[in-house]
Amino acid sequence: MAVTKAKKVSQVKELAAELNGVTNGFVAQYGKLTVAQDDELRKSIRAAGAKYRVVKNTLAKRATEGTAFEEVGKALKGRTSIAYTKGDIVALAKALNKYAKDNPELSFKAGVVDGKVVDPKQLELLASLPSKEELYSKLLFLLNAPATRMVTALNGLGRKMAVVVDQGVKESKFKAGEEATA
Repeated sequence: MAVTKAKKVSQVKELAAELNGVTNGFVAQYGKLTVAQDDELRKSIRAAGAKYRVVKNTLAKRATEGTAFEEVGKALKGRTSIAYTKGDIVALAKALNKYAKDNPELSFKAGVVDGKVVDPKQLELLASLPSKEELYSKLLFLLNAPATRMVTALNGLGRKMAVVVDQGVKESKFKAGEEATA
C-alpha cells in the first residue's frame, strides 16, 4: 500500500520536530531483524531514555535538514534507523553497543555527539565510559573523602582516650583520696 504525499510530509515534519534540538544520536543499518528482536531493541533504547525510529532515507534526509544530523543525513543508504536522545548519550551508546554485540544484524553508519559527527568506532568508546550517575557518585566520594577521614581521625582520638581510661579503672590505677596523692 503506497503512502500518500500528505502522509510523507507529515512524517517528515514529525521527525524534524523530534530531531530539532537533539544533538546526540546514532544512525544504524538494520538487516534481517525479527519483530521480537526489534521490540527488544526498542525496549533497551527506551530504558536508556532515548527514542528510536525506522525511517525511509529520502524522508530522513529532508527531516534532518537544519539539525545536528544534517551531515549524517546526506550519507543515508540502505535500511536506516535513528536512535537519538536529549539526555545521556553514554546510556544510549551502552544500550546500542550491547544490542549490536548480541545481534550482528544491526550495524552503525555514523553518529552525532554534541552536534559533531562521529564514526561508528567511537560508539564503542562512548559505551566504555561510566554513566553520568557513576561519575557523579565518584566525584561526590572524592569530595567527601577528606572530611570523612578527618572525622574518623578525630573520633579515633576520643576512642583511644576512652580505652586508656577504661583500662586504668579496670587495673585500679586510679585511686581515690590520699592514696592517689601518695
